Amino acid sequence: MERKTKKHVFQPLRVLVVEDNPDVAANIGDYLEDKGHVVDFALDGITGLHLAVAQTVDVIVLDIMLPGMDGMALCRRFREGSDKTTPILMLTAKDTLEDKLEGFEAGADDYLLKPFVLEELEARLQALVRRSRQGGAPVLEVGTVRVDTGQRLVTKDGKPVKLNRGCYRILVELMRAAPAVVSREDLEHVLWNDFKPASDVLRTNIYALRKALDSHGKGSLIETVVGVGFRFGKQKP
Repeated sequence: MERKTKKHVFQPLRVLVVEDNPDVAANIGDYLEDKGHVVDFALDGITGLHLAVAQTVDVIVLDIMLPGMDGMALCRRFREGSDKTTPILMLTAKDTLEDKLEGFEAGADDYLLKPFVLEELEARLQALVRRSRQGGAPVLEVGTVRVDTGQRLVTKDGKPVKLNRGCYRILVELMRAAPAVVSREDLEHVLWNDFKPASDVLRTNIYALRKALDSHGKGSLIETVVGVGFRFGKQKP
């Protein structure tokens, strides 16, 4: 029997490019617009943050080295001060592991080193938007913990819980999989893609998540499965 392959229907993206090099910005814009996408531009960090908050776009291409406000600061302020979950792809010439981890910790979803191929840039943008749209915006509930992924709101016992970007991503993965175990490798990939950090970085995020969610005198909502990973469950009464 002939296997049918799933075809993705082309959907034009609304892309915000925050890049201070006019030649690089023009090359990205010309290529994406020729492919049918809609592109807006900012040449500095302050304008970029304003447009990211004020406009509705599908994905943001963000350079790190920007005048006015660098890309790391812009990303952090956007994630902390906006309810939008717009995916962000960072562009940079910095290729150390520390730089990449800093970008992901600031709230980036992907990382592309300069110089890059425009075809790869578009493919990564399409993948980021496709992942962000998968399954719509479901509400996850395990026990008394509730996550509205559309609004990125976390509550426990009806009270809001404030989480950083890393802790939020870990929580969503664990709740989606519950009661199954999520491996350390899968959590590291969610947080940092293919850039594997030191093990204590993941441990620090798990500790912070437990501190935010667990009640004093009760067992942790996040169970460590030795040698495997972590599992989300109900806290003991």
